Amino acid sequence: MNGSYYAKIKKKMYSDTLVSTISVQEILARSVEGKTISRAEAYELMKSKEDHLIISTARNIRNNNSNSEIITYSRKVFIELTNLCRDSCSYCTYKKDPYNRAARMMTPREVIALAEVGKKFKCTEALLVTGERPEQKYEQAREWLKALGHTSIVEYIAEISESVLKKTGLLPHTNAGSLTKKEMSLLKDNNVSLGMMLESSSQRLSERNMPHQNAPSKNPKVRIRTLEEAGQLKIPFTTGLLLGIGESDQEIIDSLYLIKELNKKYGHIQEVILQNFAPKPGTGMEETAPIGLSHFLKIVGIARIILQDMNIQVPPNLNPDIFGRFLDAGINDWGGISPVTIDYVNPEFPWPSIKSVRSVTLGKGFCLRARLPVYPEFVLHTEYISDKLRDYIKPFSDSSGLVREDLVN
Repeated sequence: MNGSYYAKIKKKMYSDTLVSTISVQEILARSVEGKTISRAEAYELMKSKEDHLIISTARNIRNNNSNSEIITYSRKVFIELTNLCRDSCSYCTYKKDPYNRAARMMTPREVIALAEVGKKFKCTEALLVTGERPEQKYEQAREWLKALGHTSIVEYIAEISESVLKKTGLLPHTNAGSLTKKEMSLLKDNNVSLGMMLESSSQRLSERNMPHQNAPSKNPKVRIRTLEEAGQLKIPFTTGLLLGIGESDQEIIDSLYLIKELNKKYGHIQEVILQNFAPKPGTGMEETAPIGLSHFLKIVGIARIILQDMNIQVPPNLNPDIFGRFLDAGINDWGGISPVTIDYVNPEFPWPSIKSVRSVTLGKGFCLRARLPVYPEFVLHTEYISDKLRDYIKPFSDSSGLVREDLVN
């Protein structure tokens, strides 16, 4: 009797697995055809064990997109205007307090000098990064800005972006955290694109003892408003998720759908970064295990299935020696890589050389091309780029909207 009972259980388990596999295969087959899958179906993919099918499907979707033979990157100089920040995230080492010897508040002269070095190394992007609204927390930041003739960090970014454009020709892309509509309007004519990581749409991560408890700007309501208003202003925008900071698989899916729905509404999200959390000594999350590679690959694959033809990036410096595997999971971009400056947000992870990225990309059967800090599809559509900025873009770009190869090779 026991043998009969266990035989029935085993048969049912086999039957349930078969039904699940067939269901997953049906979802994946429709996604390859370019059909939208539901959120419930995405949850099912995340729960399934069919990782190899998910990843191969994602690869096929990417390969079916236009220009699928090209993988892009942006050649940049990373300009850290200031690392003072009002927020305190449990995983961050970027933020410094004014008394810290590593605190930075760059002058216009220092910025232009660094941008000029970037120009010599054939960079096209000036990535301007600051902490979140440091003037709201630190007297030193207010005094620094006052000495420069400004009352806010955004006013300074607008001025320095103009100077970088006029004096070096490099194209500014600013990541200053959450911004208001008025602030983004101020930057629209001197930045070819803006960026801000959503990180997660989960309100839970802002609760007590969670990573964003002491980071008011990381509240998803604040970040979603910035994303929405950037869309209303038709600003090409980079966003993404930080994976492994305590979010659930369902919350990852929800965050991806939020991005997808905003882009469907406004068409302005030029790139989605999938960034794996790297635990840092001295932080509240130093003992937190990073996301496993196999699960990360699966998430990347599901992101491609959900987002279809949107641009997806995984930072190669955060995945040394294995970054080529993300091409197998459907990404089409490596993000900004600097031949000049370190990654100030993750200084323990040096950029791979562009030569090595090219070698890995070629080894996977793709061509590596430099892009501008604004993606080709936005370069080619006038509603996203002002005439003023178009005059600065024109010398860099070819007929496809990518960087002219003679300028970087």
